[in-house]
Amino acid sequence: MSVLVYTESEQGKFKKTALEVASYAKAVAEQMGTTVTAITFNADDTSVLGNHGVDKVLKVTSSELEKFNANGYASAISQAAKKEGSKVVILSSSADGKYLAPLLAINLDAGFASNVVEAPSNVSPFTVKRTAFTNKAFNMTTIDTDVKLVGVSKNAYGVKENAASATAEDFLPNIPELGVHVDSVDKVTGQVTIADAEIVVSAGRGLKGPENWGMIEELAEVLGAATACSKPVSDLGWRPHGEHVGQTGKPVAANLYIAVGISGAIQHLAGINASKVKVVINTDPEAPFFKAADYGIVGDAFEVVPKLIEKLKEFKAQQ
Repeated sequence: MSVLVYTESEQGKFKKTALEVASYAKAVAEQMGTTVTAITFNADDTSVLGNHGVDKVLKVTSSELEKFNANGYASAISQAAKKEGSKVVILSSSADGKYLAPLLAINLDAGFASNVVEAPSNVSPFTVKRTAFTNKAFNMTTIDTDVKLVGVSKNAYGVKENAASATAEDFLPNIPELGVHVDSVDKVTGQVTIADAEIVVSAGRGLKGPENWGMIEELAEVLGAATACSKPVSDLGWRPHGEHVGQTGKPVAANLYIAVGISGAIQHLAGINASKVKVVINTDPEAPFFKAADYGIVGDAFEVVPKLIEKLKEFKAQQ
């Protein structure tokens, strides 16, 4: 009856989302009076999961599953859930999690709640709070199937310390025909990724050209943030498409989202609304983004951003 949690890793290292869903799973397990079992794929050191409430780790080591494959991972997770008799399966509402969820729901005949932001308010019936209408509202969702599948929204629950003595055992699932095989993955290295960033600095056409992006990169470096851009900027080729955030790009659920020279089209706002604090810098006081912002600065980015960088550097020097 253990709560099962899928903990994402990359190149053997756990992502921040893995520790967050492990923390969430511990909260659910405490409410249900049971334990937490994590399933990992080709992860190196699994002991860190014990610091966040995991009691048992099922370690899958397979060259076939070295790179993420939705069919293969879903099959293995489903087999683990059945082995452990898990009635609650938890994963992140990440890009990979959204590929896995429908397959797991079918395999386990489970009801699925995505974008969950809090621990269950009740486990009988199993009721969770989740975002709705592109993060403009919340609703309370009850999952009444025998097996429950929960997708936790990134940066919503947080990473919590909850030490446990995690035991580990090798798990050898039957791997189905994968259908899709990944030959290679090209990733940007040496930078904070949008998926893992707690702070994102994003800019739009207000910067007038790619030659002006230096100050955005400098601001991001000072803050330890990821850089991002609006759709028109990536369409114009000013920035890589991998930096495009919004409803048609990468969703952002950062603790702090800074938008520079972005008007705030509805598609962009839909993709970043889950961010906790939104700061806007724009010359147009009527820009739609100001209605969604927590803090706004009406001013020229070429004057505001350098001054902001200067003040942040002064503050850091005093620490």
